[in-house]
Amino acid sequence: MKMIRKTDLVVWVTILSCVFLSACVSKKKYLELDATRMDCEQREDILKKNLSDMEAKNAELEKNLNELNAELDITKAQLDDTGMAQAKLDKDLKEKIARITEREKTIKDLNELIGKQKDIVNALLSKIKNALVKYDSSQLSIEIKNGKVYVAMSDKLLFKSGSTKVDVTGKEALKQLAEVLSKQRDIDILIEGHTDNVPIKSAVYKDNWDLSVSRATEVVRILSDEFKLDRTKLIPSGRGEYLPKADNTTDEGRAKNRRTEIILSPNLDELYKLLNA
Repeated sequence: MKMIRKTDLVVWVTILSCVFLSACVSKKKYLELDATRMDCEQREDILKKNLSDMEAKNAELEKNLNELNAELDITKAQLDDTGMAQAKLDKDLKEKIARITEREKTIKDLNELIGKQKDIVNALLSKIKNALVKYDSSQLSIEIKNGKVYVAMSDKLLFKSGSTKVDVTGKEALKQLAEVLSKQRDIDILIEGHTDNVPIKSAVYKDNWDLSVSRATEVVRILSDEFKLDRTKLIPSGRGEYLPKADNTTDEGRAKNRRTEIILSPNLDELYKLLNA
């Protein structure tokens, strides 16, 4: 066998050393790269997990957002309904206020008209009392009842017993009354005949009712024909014995019941219009 030269040995040692060193460097690099790979994989797993968590949170947020939008829609609808209800309430309130205002005006107008009617009645009462001042209480009485002036003339002042003919004294009283009434406007004049309860004995009149109507009609004719009062304002009526003023069991009471009442009332057309408005 040939002997290996020293120089050849050095070469081989050098070559082997290089190969060995080269192998060592490659393995270290490999380990570093592998470590980097594993680190990247770990980071990828973490990122995937974070992404999955974010997707879950996003899904939850979207769900919450959808729920909030649904609640918002409901709230908007409720607000719309509330707004419509409030608008209706406002409209109803305005209508009620308008009705109340109108009613208050009507009440005010009514009070003013009632006050005016009272003034008319009181003034009329005063004028009639002054015109008929010379007649005493046994001949006539004047009073206000239910917003009307009542002039009650006894049968002794106007008629003879059982008769419908007005005598001179009665005509004078009617004339003085007519002078006051002719100057009044918007006054209705109701003439009511009244009797006591003693049955009448006459071939002319069937009963006291018939007599009371005839007496009232006679007074109306005198007021219209002789003293020219407006016939459209005159209304004759007979009450007979059915509306007594006093007790019919005494002479004094029966005398009070035999009367002719001239009832004067202001025209209430304006008042009725307001009441029916």
